[in-house]
Amino acid sequence: KHKGLPFYTIGQRKGLGLAHPTPLYVLGLRPEENIVVVGEERSLYKTELVASGVNLIPFDSLKGKTRVRAKVRYKVKEAEAMLIPLGGDRVKVEFSTPQRAIAPGQSAVFYQDDILLGGGVIESAK
Repeated sequence: KHKGLPFYTIGQRKGLGLAHPTPLYVLGLRPEENIVVVGEERSLYKTELVASGVNLIPFDSLKGKTRVRAKVRYKVKEAEAMLIPLGGDRVKVEFSTPQRAIAPGQSAVFYQDDILLGGGVIESAK
């Protein structure tokens, strides 16, 4: 039982109202089942994501794999990653190091040097 899905975000620890020997964090939200998935912090770290609705500013489409710096959270530094076209307006992003709390529905933004390449909406992460 919980307060409702709008009251939780991926990576959240406080306010869960759960007693457990180790700290628990929100790992995911499943709106179709009204479920908040919780677990240990190590489960928050992911190495790839898929984004859709991708808009690339300096060019129309990716010609192949492109090395970028990607940002998936507001106060987190950009991370080295590989941008891989999946067709249409979708891309896969493979990070060099695991990233914490990648949240579907949030933005992923891509940079090369000081140039903003574009961004999209995170569909999934693993």
